[in-house]
Amino acid sequence: MPARAAVWLVALLAAGATVFALHRPTPLSKAPGPDFNLAIYTLDLLLPVVDFGQERAFQPAEPTQWIAWALIGAGWLLATVLAAGITRVLSRQ
Repeated sequence: MPARAAVWLVALLAAGATVFALHRPTPLSKAPGPDFNLAIYTLDLLLPVVDFGQERAFQPAEPTQWIAWALIGAGWLLATVLAAGITRVLSRQ
């Protein structure tokens, strides 16, 4: 089960990076901030507990806002599945 979640994470990472390569988010502030990075931005959306600072620094445009929200939801779902799978494996030992 955790391996499937990892495969989904990689697939969503590739899909999100592709979308944000085509529709780059705009910076939220004119002040200097982090440089935009496709993979890190997508990971920042997908990983609910980790904060790379990209999500706070950039805002996706209207059509891609829905994709960003979907990635956030998928990240929470995958994190829950992964935690449940690891817990199940550890409880069997």
